[in-house]
Amino acid sequence: MSHTFKVWDTYITKIMSTKKIKVGNINCGADELFLISGPCVIEDESIMMKTAEKLKEVSAKLNIPIIYKSSFLKDNRSSLKYYDGPGLDKGLKVLAKVKEQFGFTLLTDIHYPDHAAPVGDVCDILQIPAYLCMQSGLMVAAAKTGKVINIKHGQFLAPENMKHPVAKCEEAGNSQIILTERGYTMGYNDLVVDPRSFYHMAQIGYPVVFDITHSIRKYGIPSADAKGGAREFLPVLSRAGLAAGVDGIFIETHPEPEKALCDAASQLSVYKLEEFLKPLIELHAIEVKYRQ
Repeated sequence: MSHTFKVWDTYITKIMSTKKIKVGNINCGADELFLISGPCVIEDESIMMKTAEKLKEVSAKLNIPIIYKSSFLKDNRSSLKYYDGPGLDKGLKVLAKVKEQFGFTLLTDIHYPDHAAPVGDVCDILQIPAYLCMQSGLMVAAAKTGKVINIKHGQFLAPENMKHPVAKCEEAGNSQIILTERGYTMGYNDLVVDPRSFYHMAQIGYPVVFDITHSIRKYGIPSADAKGGAREFLPVLSRAGLAAGVDGIFIETHPEPEKALCDAASQLSVYKLEEFLKPLIELHAIEVKYRQ
């Protein structure tokens, strides 16, 4: 290997060096790619179970660990008329049933400090929504559960400034952290993914996840409207993230996305997930081999 490539290898290894965060049987930040997936919001129990069953099958066939995600509350819907979930108690019962029946590691988001403890009793990962990543009380309450915390990158923050919510979590006694990129507000009603963010967030020292399906949302357009998402960009964005060395990917899935009660225009059909993942797993393996 030439001197140039030796230097480049060292540079890449340094860029993507992270702590390893273990949750369940998944080593986030290790060489194995992991997936966060499930319906955007908890809907009818049959939909949740149908999705979980297919995700279990995909996990086994492709040998990729999957963290099951769905929200009991979407408190940032653009209208009070839109479905915002079943609420804390009903939602956690559904998630607990998914875990009992399929054995998934669970992730859901919290919006208020008093959500933290009850969610921590059921779920393995507490997610801080992007809009709320600078809320100190929320971050401290989540951290004090001792659970893994997935902090979504606020659309309004420079990626290097994610060190601030991370520091709040650490100062509250919890360094079990994952960081998730989901795009920046760019102009009006649009999100743009800047690959430099993967570098900056990796420098903070924790595993980095790329939330692909939220990155294609179009603000200001109802998520049920076909124009509310740009699925044509899913392949190119996902490949860019994997080539940049992210540790995990986040893809919301649904048996019938067009009928989903939230983010209908951006979720991926769970029945298309297997084929969608195959080239990404291959690309991740190449990237890991190159780093080694």
